[in-house]
Amino acid sequence: MCGVAGTVDASDHVAARRFFEAHLTPHQVDGPNGPEGLFTGYFEAELRGAREPSRRYRVPLYKRPDDLVSVDLGVFRHEWNGQRIVGRVRDRRLIPYPTRAEIDDGVLAGRGLELLWVDDPIDAFFLQIQGSGRILLDDGKTIRIGFDGRNGHPYTAIGPELIRRGVISPEDMSMQAIRKWLVANPAEAPKVMAQNASYIFFRSIEGPGPLGAQGVVLTPGHSLAVDRTVIPLGAPLWLETTDPLYPGRPLRRLVVAQDTGSAITGAVRGDLFWGAGEAAEAAAGSMKQLGRYFLLLPFRARGE
Repeated sequence: MCGVAGTVDASDHVAARRFFEAHLTPHQVDGPNGPEGLFTGYFEAELRGAREPSRRYRVPLYKRPDDLVSVDLGVFRHEWNGQRIVGRVRDRRLIPYPTRAEIDDGVLAGRGLELLWVDDPIDAFFLQIQGSGRILLDDGKTIRIGFDGRNGHPYTAIGPELIRRGVISPEDMSMQAIRKWLVANPAEAPKVMAQNASYIFFRSIEGPGPLGAQGVVLTPGHSLAVDRTVIPLGAPLWLETTDPLYPGRPLRRLVVAQDTGSAITGAVRGDLFWGAGEAAEAAAGSMKQLGRYFLLLPFRARGE
């Protein structure tokens, strides 16, 4: 089948559709609560930054520390396949790595881990949630950065905390609403952001990007982050949900599982990559749609 796929002209949508219909069969993915689940969005963020710190550029983006240890637990027990623990070794014991609050307080400062410096801690916080971005330098150059590890603490969304406080309603919750509140409340913002103890480390990316967990360049509107313990990377999926910018408008398309995320867990859960720029940010920040997807598997003729 792969040999046949290589002969299909990718620009010929009719031929591509015929290939999928002839060689692949859709299988609905069900979770504990049935076929419906949550689909969110992410994008490639753009920040202003510099190679060296200054009065304006004071927020560091860190490289992966040398003492960060990531352990694949599946190596030790089969039932732990897909599970991973992250920390650092001290006195021959693996202990938790510092939290976001500790890192923001400077526990990594002075170790030469600063990759770049940006001008806004809130922008840096959302860059970590997105996992990749472009840093625009004052000389006009752009540096693309991507995910290179996390501190191992669980991801905690701060939206529920703002709902609990009554400052944002569940109906109005979005990335844009969270950002607006953080900007308007600079005294409280660091405490709220610190509730998400997860912290992301970055590396520079040469050439096209951004890169997903599969190691290939993500395609806007067609690359999906999934729970890789349920959906294998590289798997084609048929997604059925609604457009975040046009309530009720169907959004149905072929997507490929090419990325992961610490908040993306469960059988029916996805994060759709929207690209870069203001339009992508608007769509990704607003997306919290219910939907379902179908895993497209090779067709097997009767008797095979």
